[in-house]
Amino acid sequence: MYLKSLHLRNFRNYREQYIDFTAQKTILIGNNAQGKSNLLEAVELLSTLKTHRTSRDADLVLQPESSGSLQAVISREYGDSELNAVLRTKGRRTLVLNGETVRRQMDALGILNSVQFSCLDLDLVRGGPDYRRNWIDGLLVQLEPLYAHISQQYQQVLRQRNALLKRIRKLTQEGVSLSSDALQELQLWDLQLAAAGSRVTRRRSRSLARLIPLAQKWHREISSHTENLVITYSPNVVWTEDEPESVQQAFLEKIEQRRTAEKHQGSSMVGTHRDEIEFEINGTPARFYGSQGQQRTLVLALKLAELQLIEEVVGEPPLLLLDDVLAELDPSRQNQLLDTIQSRFQTIITTTHLNSFDANWLKHAQILTVEQGHLQEFETQPQPQLSTDLQPEKATKNSESVTKHSD
Repeated sequence: MYLKSLHLRNFRNYREQYIDFTAQKTILIGNNAQGKSNLLEAVELLSTLKTHRTSRDADLVLQPESSGSLQAVISREYGDSELNAVLRTKGRRTLVLNGETVRRQMDALGILNSVQFSCLDLDLVRGGPDYRRNWIDGLLVQLEPLYAHISQQYQQVLRQRNALLKRIRKLTQEGVSLSSDALQELQLWDLQLAAAGSRVTRRRSRSLARLIPLAQKWHREISSHTENLVITYSPNVVWTEDEPESVQQAFLEKIEQRRTAEKHQGSSMVGTHRDEIEFEINGTPARFYGSQGQQRTLVLALKLAELQLIEEVVGEPPLLLLDDVLAELDPSRQNQLLDTIQSRFQTIITTTHLNSFDANWLKHAQILTVEQGHLQEFETQPQPQLSTDLQPEKATKNSESVTKHSD
């Protein structure tokens, strides 16, 4: 899998930018707030149809424009694909795959697989359970694009059921007896929540069962075999047999147990929206007691495991997007990551300097400078003094072959 080109138009701070990716490794170098992360966000959006920075397309469009677009050419073993996304400040986005408008957005998933690693990923360890649920759900979409529909369906059922429970709580507080219609409606939502929740929890369990051994292997290597990682999936509804009927029955039984509490709270207290994934290092919860070094090692191991699992399932290596993470890692972890990447994964890395890269990396990488939403090719030689010097007088030499932008 290889991202051959990317065309941004009115996206974030990019007015018009065309990029040909000419090497397996691309380094984006520049000061902060110049647009490095915005380019990775464009790739992330085409890969997962969402970004971790915003949920509104309006935030992605360059002001004061009313629309923006992304266009990518992706090379796969079965041939090239062209994926376009038109984003609007008002109205729905449009996706076009190989010249044909996609009727359902989820049909565009799986065209471009990627794994992103940023400093924000430490929230996987430090943050609340929702970070870990979003993480495993994002991975599942890469492994099984249909999961996007399954997850969306569960959220729709949950919203409808919560709305009914709020109405029931209000009526109860006002001393109004519940009608048989309201109780029957709640039972229908119970059944739908159990059915949708069963599909979510079973898939989360299966994917983690495949990911955990890979993450543990990477964690042992990165920690030089001094730390033992344990990852535990703790579903809100506990089940033992991976059968739809069995899991749904477990949901319904727990819902019945929490019936009174749910009516009092006015919200669903049973379901996969309350699942947890727990990380332990040497028997100690990493969230509360792990050092920063241990937490970074854990996240790095998870990301390397994601890369490996996606490659195993999809049959092709995904893209790796590294957003200014090398500065967050000590030299040992930097080397572990860079050695793992080599030429196996197409990688796009953002950085403010080139200190972390050895001469061989610089020699075989495409290096682009980023300044105020413009990319220019940066030529360098694999010499130590060039690792900290952007040498702006050379940065424009071959810019025509990389950029096509209008001011």
